[in-house]
Order: sequence, then structure tokens, then C-alpha cells
Amino acid sequence: MEDQTHVLDRPPPGAAADWTVPQDWARFTPAEHLVWDTLYARQVKLLPGRASTAFLRGLDALQLSKSGIPNFEELSERLMKLTGWQVVAVHGLVPDDVFFDHMANRRFVAGNFIRGADQLDYLQEPDVFHDVFGHVPMLADPVFADYCVAYGKGGQRALGLGGLGYLSRLYWYTVEFGLIADPEGLRIYGAGIVSSASESRFALDDPSPNRIGFDLQRVMRTDYRIDDFQQNYFVIPSYEELLRVTVETDFAPLYEAIKPLPDIAIADILRDDVVITRGTQAYARERDKDRG
Repeated sequence: MEDQTHVLDRPPPGAAADWTVPQDWARFTPAEHLVWDTLYARQVKLLPGRASTAFLRGLDALQLSKSGIPNFEELSERLMKLTGWQVVAVHGLVPDDVFFDHMANRRFVAGNFIRGADQLDYLQEPDVFHDVFGHVPMLADPVFADYCVAYGKGGQRALGLGGLGYLSRLYWYTVEFGLIADPEGLRIYGAGIVSSASESRFALDDPSPNRIGFDLQRVMRTDYRIDDFQQNYFVIPSYEELLRVTVETDFAPLYEAIKPLPDIAIADILRDDVVITRGTQAYARERDKDRG
């Protein structure tokens, strides 16, 4: 789930009732395909030894090395054979209920535009590179694909339980900015990291952020920021464990237990945390000093 500031209250012109639109792949220009190729080349050079085995395996299985923005029909055909998921195009951000319905039914919504050549390093709304390169390779992993289905179904339930804010933090700290303890060492799998050259380095190499063992309630109480590097990263032991915790937890009483508790500040470390790396927070201090 992304920042919902720019979400419309009804499907935009040309969109179906479920907010999807035809990708119309032929309309992408050579310059737009070049942006994809530039971003792709930069990330695939950077990610070996950093990205999780599952992510790199997904890149290969989905043949994302083919030049140009992927054709969603071709991509979905390959993905369906692996995990039953498909990729559908949308104009931009969609409402929460629409997002959850698509996820619960193994449809991943992807922005139908790509950033300009002058915006390679930051974009306020997720584009096709973030959505497809960042997210879709992990949907080729059967266990993580099932986790995303479980999350979508949980989101549908959260809408009626007042738990959406808590559940959005789970998405943020796993699907978007998650780390995993792979057998080879600490690795990145969250889409917001693997699609970003700078955060791919920061999340693993920089001494500033905390890297903390995943705990469901802890994650759901923790604030996050959408406009800069994270100062907490949560590390799952395996995708199987992430799926197990999600499926076996009754979230309704968990929401009720969390509601009276204070939110946990972005960079705080708690007494019961399993601290893998205690960050210096030097980056955050410098950023805040520069901003006055």
C-alpha cells in the first residue's frame, strides 16, 4: 500500500469499474522504453549479492531482461503458470478496497506510466518500474505469492475492523521495505528497496538504520516515513514464517490490543527487540539538520 493522498474517489475516464485500464503497450515511446532499460540495467548490476534469492529467481523466471517496458499480457501468462497471479494496469493509485480485492484475487495493480528520464531516482507515485520490477518478481515465489493473497484478504477484513492503519504498516515493512535473513546473509526483497539504487545500498550497507527481527505486533505499531530512507528495517527469517504468522493470527483481537498502545517512533529500539544492527541514526540527524 502506498500513500493514498492522490487517490481519486471514482474510476478515472476510460477505466473499468475495478479501476483497471488496457495497458495499450504499443503507445509507449522509444524514450519511455529507454527509461525502463536504463533503470533495469542499473538495478540488475547492483542487486546480485544484495537481493534475495527469491527475487533474483523471479527476475529470471519472468524474463524481465527483455528490452523495454514489459507487455502485461505476456508477463501475466508467465506469472499465471508459476503462481496464478496476473498483472493489471491502472492509471495510478487506487482506493484501499479496490487494492485489497485485486490482491485477494491474485491480481497485482501496476501503474500504466513510467517516470521521466529526469526522475530516475525519485518519484512520488509508483510507476511501472517500481510496480513491475520491484514487486512482480516476488510474486513468482509461491510462498510470497500466497502471503500477498492472505494480506489482501486481511485488508478486506481490516476495513470493517478499524485496523487499516496498522495493517498498512505491515505492508510497508514487508512488501515495500522488507529484509530477509537468507542463508547467504541479510538480503533485500521489498519493492521500495530493490527498485531504488540508493536504498539498495542504504538498507544493507549504511550504519544509520536499525535492522530489527520481525515481530508482527511491533511492526504494526511502528510509524514510517514515505519521503526518505527508512530508519528501521524489519528482518523476516523466511517467507514461510511470514506467511505462517499472517495466516495463523486472528487480527481482530490484535487490533484491539494495539489500539490503546502508543505508536512506536520511527527510529526507536524497544527492550524486547531482537536487534540485528543498532543504527547510528547519523543519516537522519544530518537530514534534519540540513532541513533546518
